[in-house]
Amino acid sequence: MAQGKAAQPKFDIDDVKRRMDSAVSVFKEELAGLRTGRASASLLEPITVEAYGGRSPLKEVATVTVPEPRLLVVSVWDRALASFVDRAIRESNLGLNPIVEGATLRVPIPELNADRRKELVKVAHKYAEAARVATRHVRRDGMDMLKKAAKDGMPEDEEARLSDRVQKLTDEHITEIDKVLAHKEQEITKV
Repeated sequence: MAQGKAAQPKFDIDDVKRRMDSAVSVFKEELAGLRTGRASASLLEPITVEAYGGRSPLKEVATVTVPEPRLLVVSVWDRALASFVDRAIRESNLGLNPIVEGATLRVPIPELNADRRKELVKVAHKYAEAARVATRHVRRDGMDMLKKAAKDGMPEDEEARLSDRVQKLTDEHITEIDKVLAHKEQEITKV
């Protein structure tokens, strides 16, 4: 009966890293939805369309392409849904006005004025802070799990090593958030 290893408390550093990666990933998705004056297919991702008696994500009823830097083309698969897609885009509060051409909608991306750019930068900073807070929450949870594992018999040197690793992961993820924010801020403010 070999039960020697079962007493060692388990701490999963990969779980901490995965959760921090998830916080950064959510932040990047939120930033992708910010309109910067340049066309991006991800701009229309949050839109849902009234179709076939329910609401469906736009990507389930149409294809979005970016043929030019300031134009999106939405190709609706069922021509009968074109007017519903048009209405969904207009009502999305993105400030977009599609031009319907049969089953195709051309969506010009208007220039951003200076006030709107400043507003978008503030929103980007808000998203970044939320991502930093989420990362710090994961760090706190990781440290709490380490303290519990130490009480349950984890060697002190192992606890110290893992604690340093959690802090290093936190610093790396917050640095990545700051870099992504700086890039997005530059993209928003570039005229």
